[in-house]
Amino acid sequence: MKIDNFSKKQTIALTWWVKNSPYENFDAIICDGSIRSGKTLCMSISFFLWAFYKFNGSAFALCGKTIRSLKRNLITPILPFLSQIGFKCKQKISENMIEISFEERKNIFYLFGGKDESSAALIQGMTLSGVLFDEVALMPRSFVDQALARCSVCGSKFWFNCNPEYPGHWFYREWILKKEIRGALYLHFTMDDNPSLSTALKERYRRIYTGTFYHRFIEGKWVAVEGLIYPYMSQITSFCETPSSTPSRYVLSCDYGIVNPTSCGLWAEIDEVWYRIDEYYYDSRQEGETRTDEEHYDHILSMVENKTIDCITVDPSAASFITLIRRHGKYKVIPARNNVIEGIKEVSGALKRGDIKICKNCVNSIREFSLYRWQNTTNKDNPVKENDHAMDDIRYFVSTVLAADDDPFFAIAAER
Repeated sequence: MKIDNFSKKQTIALTWWVKNSPYENFDAIICDGSIRSGKTLCMSISFFLWAFYKFNGSAFALCGKTIRSLKRNLITPILPFLSQIGFKCKQKISENMIEISFEERKNIFYLFGGKDESSAALIQGMTLSGVLFDEVALMPRSFVDQALARCSVCGSKFWFNCNPEYPGHWFYREWILKKEIRGALYLHFTMDDNPSLSTALKERYRRIYTGTFYHRFIEGKWVAVEGLIYPYMSQITSFCETPSSTPSRYVLSCDYGIVNPTSCGLWAEIDEVWYRIDEYYYDSRQEGETRTDEEHYDHILSMVENKTIDCITVDPSAASFITLIRRHGKYKVIPARNNVIEGIKEVSGALKRGDIKICKNCVNSIREFSLYRWQNTTNKDNPVKENDHAMDDIRYFVSTVLAADDDPFFAIAAER
């Protein structure tokens, strides 16, 4: 890793704890703001340097939404840098622990995933000298509070970084708005605070996001979602003709409903772009007749014809339909990843980058893109639960199949 220089905010994040710094008596640091602003890298460097400047023989916690995301976002980039400047790092993967030494000092860093309320139990009973939360806004408050309670060693400090979420989020209300009460140094970052980003790169990131996600990820604002979820997909010019080239592979994605509509998309990969080339959509309320699992399956077979399908990813709650597909033995079925908000972000990015394209014959997808919108609330990000069935099956495809293409670990796990 080569670092040429740091911006003013990055320098503050790196040195806030040193002796005679105007911020050395703060108990915590919060770095929020836009993507690619350099806040995570600077905070992680600063955290490890602080740990060895202040402590020897102590334990610390590094926390992410999952241990895998923590390793990807923080551990993998920072360990080579620490090695370059003289630290010795020994990972104990089975114990989710890293032993790091520098000259005569040695400290232990434990890795934790705070993905849900049950995660708080993982960190109970420990005694820590400090904790760093990577993407703290994605963690439940119970986990964060439990980790903070473990920092009982004199001189311990708290380190938080995140991209903004909705303004009613607990972390925004309890820490950012109360930063003076909490004794926290608050630094708000934008891409302009990262001197390693070129103007061209910053413009590319600005083109990827629109609407609320632009305000959050580019401007770094804690804003409520409103209006259409995919506003740039509300015009027919956002959709393409069905390509004539021969696809390299096919995949199906399905959102299953009994009373609600069933939506299934046929995806074709051509030159590393996935096209939704056809769809099956059945609304029993509109048609006045309910179809059985077998009838849905037969209609999907008719849409596929003689194409070879790699797999079908299905709404994970559709147990009976998943069982039927497996019983027929024709397709490998993968229960879909179903984190709604994270999935919407992934779909938004895939559409803006051109990783996926929707063909003009997929009329129900086009209709739902023009209607799928956010609830008008500042307390949580929630889509309105209507006109969302093709939207859900597209989200299943992106979160499960497209993610597997980018993540070999997940591809192996899904196959098992």
